[in-house]
Amino acid sequence: MPELPEVQTIVDDLIDAGLVGRRICAVAVRWPGVIDGMAASAFRRQLTGSCIQAIFRRAKFIVWQMEEQKHLLVHLRMTGRFHFAAPGSRYARHEHIAFRLDDGRQLRFHDTRKFGRFYLPADPDAVLSRLGPEPLAPGFSAKHLERRLRGRRRMLKPLLLDQRFIAGLGNIYVDEALWDAGLHPMRTTDTLGQADIRRLHRAIRKVLRRGLKNLGTTLGTGATTFYSVARSRGRNRDQLKVFRRTGAPCPRCRRPIERLVVGQRSTHICTTCQPL
Repeated sequence: MPELPEVQTIVDDLIDAGLVGRRICAVAVRWPGVIDGMAASAFRRQLTGSCIQAIFRRAKFIVWQMEEQKHLLVHLRMTGRFHFAAPGSRYARHEHIAFRLDDGRQLRFHDTRKFGRFYLPADPDAVLSRLGPEPLAPGFSAKHLERRLRGRRRMLKPLLLDQRFIAGLGNIYVDEALWDAGLHPMRTTDTLGQADIRRLHRAIRKVLRRGLKNLGTTLGTGATTFYSVARSRGRNRDQLKVFRRTGAPCPRCRRPIERLVVGQRSTHICTTCQPL
């Protein structure tokens, strides 16, 4: 599933492609199930003729700020992605929505597994305000993280994956951050000291910034993996220390990376560097 660096890469691509300021002339909905909470006809009617005024990311959502205070929220889930196509060109099998723009281009949404969703909520804050803080925001300090951890007793990995606790983290970057901080994913939050929390805070920001610098993480070559709007691959795979490196030597101690399941999620750790 695309996480903060991958979603931000797509947002940056859409902005660089000049999507802001463009008007939507037509909307083709080829699979109505991609729209959450409204009929395809209402979705087309509300967006056709509207101008895209801004695009930004909140957690794992791509947010299009439209005219008349409308907001289109897009969640890519596991395999959703955008790309531009020539108007009139043949649709691929998993292209579910197409937006025809006033400059003649067509932006299409492709989703192999059909988990991605589009939302046009009456009040976007009702959706976005439930999300946790942005981990790369200036106000997200180690003290802020410590306050959010206070009074909780949960295993680290499931808590860090909870979008209501911290926004934007997923399986890849949680595994990487916990390894960097030397913390076991099954360790409970009530056992963390201030030094542990400072290391965790630093590690979260470090691995996310590295992912952003490398334009996201692309794993494998299949149709379900992450690609940018320009269909480029993220370069961060070569920078991963533990994620999907089962059996490979730990970059710190050279002991084999192990795979376990934590909170029903595949998890990769070094048991020497991350003792429980």
